[in-house]
Amino acid sequence: MIFLNIVLLIGVIGFLCWLLFTLAVYALPLFVGVTAGLWAHGSGAGIVGGIAVGVIAAGATATIGQLIFDFARPLWIRLIVALLFAAPAAVAGYAATHGIAKHLMPSEGWLMAFSVIGAIAVGITALFRMTGAGPHQPGMEHAPDARGQSSLC
Repeated sequence: MIFLNIVLLIGVIGFLCWLLFTLAVYALPLFVGVTAGLWAHGSGAGIVGGIAVGVIAAGATATIGQLIFDFARPLWIRLIVALLFAAPAAVAGYAATHGIAKHLMPSEGWLMAFSVIGAIAVGITALFRMTGAGPHQPGMEHAPDARGQSSLC
């Protein structure tokens, strides 16, 4: 029974880490949506109005950020947008790693070191997901890019 608990715990931690890395890009829209929803609820919109405002604000943030990143020509604008999306993801990665490591690390120094490493890993992952860099998906070698040209041209 204890062995089953250990295996289940490893599986749950692995799933949560996968979920964190997959959803890291959406940390900024989530923060914006929650903030806007709480503001709307506090100003008298009610629970349904607060949820609606939060969902709209989060969707608008994700859409506008992706559109700016896709269509902006200057590299510095794209870098700023990518960093705006990666910074909250790094904060979320720090908090998640700190929450997991505090149960395993008795030393405060090692706890901080692992938390910072987790923040850097999640921030870099979010940056790569936002920019579309990294390993390409199999079968997409000949897919057309945004201009309709094949990658082999």
